[in-house]
Amino acid sequence: MGINPLADPAPLRSAVTRDGRPTGQNHCVEDLVVGATAVIRHAQRSQARVSPWLIALLKRKPPKLAAVALANKIARVAWKLMVSGEHYVARVAPVGSGGAT
Repeated sequence: MGINPLADPAPLRSAVTRDGRPTGQNHCVEDLVVGATAVIRHAQRSQARVSPWLIALLKRKPPKLAAVALANKIARVAWKLMVSGEHYVARVAPVGSGGAT
């Protein structure tokens, strides 16, 4: 599954089922990016505990690009969990620490 933004969005428009709806993978990518955008907005508006990786990324990159990068990371973590059968354990920094790990 590719999360990288496309230079030409035409392939997304052409990937439709027989009844004219987009394929499921495109919905999955859209949902991941929307979810990542919500995480970034929440991180920017509140003093919530946020991943040091995300904090460092937001200092270097614009929020929309960071959302795509976060969506890609979420997809990779989800895939790893599905394949390995492991359980997710969140590792977050305490409020106020901005170091990347």
